[in-house]
Amino acid sequence: MSRHVLLTVSGTIPPDHVAQAEAGRAPHRDYAELARVCNADLLDYPMARAMGGWFGTLLERFGGSNLLLSWVCFARRHQYRVIMTDGEQVGLPLAVLLKLLSFGARPQHLMITHIISVPKKMVFLDWLRVHSHIDRFLVYATWQKRFIEERWHVPAERVSFTPFMVDTHFFSADRVTANPDASRTICSVGLERRDYPTLLAAVDGVDVHAVIAAASPWAKQPDTTAGQTIPPNVTVQRFNQYDLRQLYADSRFLVMPLYNVDFQAGVTAILEAMAMGRAVICSRTPGQTDVVVEGETGLYVAPGDAAALRTAIQSLLDNPAAAQRMGQAGRALVEREMSLEQYAERLNRHVQAALAVPG
Repeated sequence: MSRHVLLTVSGTIPPDHVAQAEAGRAPHRDYAELARVCNADLLDYPMARAMGGWFGTLLERFGGSNLLLSWVCFARRHQYRVIMTDGEQVGLPLAVLLKLLSFGARPQHLMITHIISVPKKMVFLDWLRVHSHIDRFLVYATWQKRFIEERWHVPAERVSFTPFMVDTHFFSADRVTANPDASRTICSVGLERRDYPTLLAAVDGVDVHAVIAAASPWAKQPDTTAGQTIPPNVTVQRFNQYDLRQLYADSRFLVMPLYNVDFQAGVTAILEAMAMGRAVICSRTPGQTDVVVEGETGLYVAPGDAAALRTAIQSLLDNPAAAQRMGQAGRALVEREMSLEQYAERLNRHVQAALAVPG
């Protein structure tokens, strides 16, 4: 079968990612599964540099690697019937190029949308009206879906809520042995919009060992533990994904303290913990209400409320059976609705629909 689909990867695809996943050292990459299911070509930074020519080099120098990706997608637009961009950082500049410089037939453009409700991104739609050249927005948060539909009057059928995913084979309690000496351990993971000062205040003096894995390969946000007084019962440490899986196994539950954001900050760690059979305590923000089910897979607390967070943490520490029940329900939920395979199949349905569009 010929390839009619191009998928962008805003980064560098590790040459050994397949071997690492098959050896059980790392989860399978979402873009690799998408490429397999959609029979698509992948385009990452090194590939784009090889294809971009002198003009691509100039664009990357002045506008960054994502602008280079957008340009190469545009330059190769006649070779594909569908282009799926992996975020607004590539999709919005591509939509500008398609709108201003493309005449006649063009590929269908599907854009994975993380957070579009920020001024520097909204200007593309407010002033340039580039949503005319984004045929489908694929969003991870229902708040973002409503925002796009209401602000720019985009028809609901062009804005699809797509739950995020986790590799349920890699992140599985069956793959590791929990450390019995870590019975009073809880964890918190990631950087994007994390409110670690509130978590530090919440666990200070509580009979628990809180491990904060304040790192992320994607987030550009600062580590909010920096400059804070770290209580003696808190460890701040970086982990690779292999060791992070062990941390989830050793923890009673995950705590996800967030600032009041309107997108799915923290969703990767939340789904990883749920896949490991761990309950989740999460800040109830506008953007993070689509994954944790109150009382079933975890608990919500108000953002920035250290007292409420302390109460929720103490509640699950005092009720290990409830935490275990929530963790089991979380595992069942991700197996049922948010596995990597289901994610790829959902997006492939949108790709196939786009391929069916005449022209």
